[in-house]
Amino acid sequence: MAIAKRFQRIYDHRLKELVHETGDIELAVRHGVPCSTARGWLRSRRDVVTLDVLEATEQELRQENLALRRRNEKLRAVLRILVVVLKVSGFSLANCRIPDREGKARLLQVIERSRRFLPFRSMARLLGGSPSRYYSWRRSEEGCDLEDRSSCPRTSPHQLTPHEVQTIREMLTSPEHRHVPTGTLAVLAGRLGKVFASASTWYRLVRQHGWRRPRVRIHPQKPKVGIRASRPNELWHVDATVIRLLDSTRAYVHAVIDNFSRRILAWAVSRRLEPGNTVAVLLEAASNAKPSTIPPTLVSDSGVENVNGQVSEVIESGILKRVLAMTEISFSNSLIEAWWRALKHQWLYLNSLDTVNSLKRCVQFYVDEHNTRLPHSAFSGQTPDEMYFGTGDHVPNELEIDRKAARRARMRFHRSLSCAVCEDEEPQFEDATT
Repeated sequence: MAIAKRFQRIYDHRLKELVHETGDIELAVRHGVPCSTARGWLRSRRDVVTLDVLEATEQELRQENLALRRRNEKLRAVLRILVVVLKVSGFSLANCRIPDREGKARLLQVIERSRRFLPFRSMARLLGGSPSRYYSWRRSEEGCDLEDRSSCPRTSPHQLTPHEVQTIREMLTSPEHRHVPTGTLAVLAGRLGKVFASASTWYRLVRQHGWRRPRVRIHPQKPKVGIRASRPNELWHVDATVIRLLDSTRAYVHAVIDNFSRRILAWAVSRRLEPGNTVAVLLEAASNAKPSTIPPTLVSDSGVENVNGQVSEVIESGILKRVLAMTEISFSNSLIEAWWRALKHQWLYLNSLDTVNSLKRCVQFYVDEHNTRLPHSAFSGQTPDEMYFGTGDHVPNELEIDRKAARRARMRFHRSLSCAVCEDEEPQFEDATT
């Protein structure tokens, strides 16, 4: 029994496009097309490729195919090289601003032309930017003419001025302030009248711009809160630390710090860890201390330099009282340990410590800076000397007044900038400082 062959009917692609565009299947039914077939044309549409090489021979078509294949391989090779170069160089639009409006338009034009062949998210991942960033560019039909800013200064008048940002960068990268922590440097800049900005703003700028402090070590974490005094000369901390010099010899630094003000009352540098050095710094601190009817309480660990016969004689004389950290009290001697860490990592390790005399000069410099110049973050901008002698009560109020004045000047600067878009509509702002 012979099986009849079934032939599939072929229709003109122009008729299919007409039905798909108009949505009227009657146009096809009138030409003998079944209704089910015409309804299928409404749901799907295939691109028609017209061949203009029907008259070409098979040999010519093969040569053209080989030429196109070679061209495709060259383009793929160039694309591989460009992708590898972008990855190796670390280029990414995520960390690169494009303030030029013409540059954004060119990039968007290329993206739109490439979306026919490459998914949009793949292009965004290749360029290193987020899809939302490109969508925001397309939605912003009328942007601000001040294209060198990340945001319009009139709508965000509290942002720092370019001069303030440059000043922060100079102070952060200056070797003169390399021994000053970033948080303390933010307060110091306010006391010097240069920039009034919070420490979090300084840290944010460091992260955004990738600024590097002129240091070779990373600042350690802050110590935990321990015992705290309510007045000067109530609690003293004494301890000694070892410093290794460049010739592999050792030197020892003894110091006494006041718990209330964080002021270094006395210090000494020696080649040996002897009890007499601890006694010397304690007597010097007692002689320079403010007169008081209640003797200070000395907090120390149980090291041999702190617990010995000579130190016990000083305690028994009535000049001081002593408690041992982690033995008689549950608190550690962390306050003086934190200062040792700051002394070493913020200053000593940044210098060539070749002799004991050079070590003494470095310690003398940092003690003077710590006591008289560097404001402490716990004292609202006051230095340890001002806290110890009670001469810095006016500093927090003055810093607050200067900070508000700087904020108002910053707002006036940004509001004075205008462009064609800003001049069309003058928004009314309320001063947040009033």
